[in-house]
Amino acid sequence: MKLNFNNVIPIYIQIADAIEDDILSGKLKEGENCYSQIQLAKELNINPATAAKGIRVLVERGVLQKVRGQAMTVNQDAVSMIKQRKMDQMLSELIQNLVSEAKKLDIGMNELTVRLHQCYREFDE
Repeated sequence: MKLNFNNVIPIYIQIADAIEDDILSGKLKEGENCYSQIQLAKELNINPATAAKGIRVLVERGVLQKVRGQAMTVNQDAVSMIKQRKMDQMLSELIQNLVSEAKKLDIGMNELTVRLHQCYREFDE
């Protein structure tokens, strides 16, 4: 796991994203223990509170389960939850940018829809 300390993205968000990437890649599996805040802090040379904040983001998203007195575990549905959240985020950003540019160029909904269908079909060929 690598962090970019010069990035505008907060360190704790980079930690959460990196853990999600490890889950998607299979490095961390559903139902298994996740990294501890102490382990992350030592490995990344960061404050344990920052590591804890990154883990807390994933608990709030439902990706990690916090059971009192036990290690943090990866939720059984973590992969599908991460994929759904990333897909929603990506599509939202792409569609907002597409519509914004289309409006600037006076491209109507029908033209945009025709072009989208055409492009989608070309990928199937």
